[in-house]
Amino acid sequence: MIRKVLVGCLKLSIPKVSIRQIKAARALLAWSQSHLAEKSGVSEPTIKRLESADGDLGGRVGTAGAITAALEAAGVEFIPENGGGAGVRLVKKVSPK
Repeated sequence: MIRKVLVGCLKLSIPKVSIRQIKAARALLAWSQSHLAEKSGVSEPTIKRLESADGDLGGRVGTAGAITAALEAAGVEFIPENGGGAGVRLVKKVSPK
């Protein structure tokens, strides 16, 4: 599921991701909560609080967007629920020829 949200003048599409996907993405990247905080601009206590729950990534839309954007910029792809379960994977980097 993708949520469409209005931030300022921009309409953003933020994929619905779960806390488990966030934790799995951090594990794939070998990132700590503090490293995710640094890369996303979201405070470490907020990340700790969000990750202490289960279910969909909550919090403010801008917070969820910053967290997912930081992980995606590092090469994580969030896989939506498609009957086989939601997940994450690292995007294969294609080297230029």
